[in-house]
Amino acid sequence: MHTSDIKVVAVIPARYHSNRFEGKPLALINGKPMIQHVVERAMEVDLLSMVVVATDDQRIAEVVEGFGGKVVMTRSDHASGTDRLAEAAELLGIAEHDVVVNIQGDQPLFPPEVVAQVASPLLDDPALHMATLIYKIIRPEEIDDPNHVKTVFDCHSNALYFSRSPIPFQRNPEEPVKPTYYKHLGFYAYRKGFLLTFVGLPEGEWERFEKLEQLRALEYGYTIRVIETKHDSIEVDTIKDAQRVEEILQQR
Repeated sequence: MHTSDIKVVAVIPARYHSNRFEGKPLALINGKPMIQHVVERAMEVDLLSMVVVATDDQRIAEVVEGFGGKVVMTRSDHASGTDRLAEAAELLGIAEHDVVVNIQGDQPLFPPEVVAQVASPLLDDPALHMATLIYKIIRPEEIDDPNHVKTVFDCHSNALYFSRSPIPFQRNPEEPVKPTYYKHLGFYAYRKGFLLTFVGLPEGEWERFEKLEQLRALEYGYTIRVIETKHDSIEVDTIKDAQRVEEILQQR
């Protein structure tokens, strides 16, 4: 199958209820709801044939339709954003070989070029199931922060493990050379057929302890290609994060 025959679709899962930040997708940043910032950035990506918000909340759906975005309504009982992504892919009738990119709805500053970076490996290699982005850590405080997920990978850029702990662990702290740490950024590309397989797999043991869904794929023997990007991306988890994003946009 030629690359030109494969479509790339972006799905942005968005839920209203959040323990740390209720109504987060609709939080106003520079006068626009956060979900609108994300959709507009995704619309800048030429590679994408469609950009869709997947939600179970009528308030989010109305706002997205209000600014001209496309919405698909999904069930409210999904355990994760990936389950919502899979249902949306089915409802949209996406072909088995097409690529579904999961764009987090809480990253209003993501650089549009990262979408092509995460999707390209699946366009280049028809046998590949899944890809995601990593970023070389430059802020030392992120190494020990469990909210920043670290990863190690092999010489073919296939993930070996993801952890909330610092990996690799440096056994001899006196060594002059320090490890390079990479953090995982929450952008995924899936072959649509594999996405349905993935959400049908039972929860993995590593996944249960680390609370990291991508470990399920590794535990069941699937390959995750990691692509290093030069672009970090700020996740909005709190009102303070939203204020930081607003300040950055005003400076620009």
